[in-house]
Amino acid sequence: MSHLTTCLVFFLLAFVTYTYASGVFEVHNNCPYTVWAAATPVGGGRRLERGQSWWFWAPPGTKMARIWGRTNCNFDGAGRGWCQTGDCGGVLECKGWGKPPNTLAEYALNQFSNLDFWDISVIDGFNIPMSFGPTNPGPGKCHPIQCVANINGECPGSLRVPGGCNNPCTTFGGQQYCCTQGPCGPTDLSRFFKQRCPDAYSYPQDDPTSTFTCQSWTTDYKVMFCPYGSTHNETTNFPLEIPTNTLEVA
Repeated sequence: MSHLTTCLVFFLLAFVTYTYASGVFEVHNNCPYTVWAAATPVGGGRRLERGQSWWFWAPPGTKMARIWGRTNCNFDGAGRGWCQTGDCGGVLECKGWGKPPNTLAEYALNQFSNLDFWDISVIDGFNIPMSFGPTNPGPGKCHPIQCVANINGECPGSLRVPGGCNNPCTTFGGQQYCCTQGPCGPTDLSRFFKQRCPDAYSYPQDDPTSTFTCQSWTTDYKVMFCPYGSTHNETTNFPLEIPTNTLEVA
């Protein structure tokens, strides 16, 4: 086989793998305002106007991964600046986690029993309504979930901050809220979040009702900011397809 033929075969295999492999994430902004999407350790960051989407691929084995939205940001041409909520060290392309409050989509791919584990978390507080889940739902707990309540508007005064509703651990600290020194249970403040977003993590040991799973290798995912029916949007549904020339590979 010639060198040219070998290169061509490799290119075609790579194209097919990256275009059709599972682990593709679509992040869509349905809010009536700009959201600066962030994703780590895969993705980085992207400015999304209303109606725009961003796609990236996360390889099998990716874990401790987060996707979130940042609001009221201002970046210069070099990608340096600041966000009111979700800021990740003053850069557009995030390398670390965002500063609370920020609504989180969390995932780990191809883990125990060849499953993907994923959730929505408000442990770090709340800034933007969010939905998250598989684009091709499966059995059991493999279905989209959302957190769309008016948490910012109803936020307790002790947690209220510009642009969002902060979390009690950041606000008050201590084992009761942070759960860093052994078992802990829900509090009145975590129940505030849980009552409004029953599928979301509301405190660090809220696993039984908040962890969702899908089969690895066959599942792609979508995160939507201000999903249809949330208090932050006024749009109607419309179909979106993944254009192959916008798919980013880590």
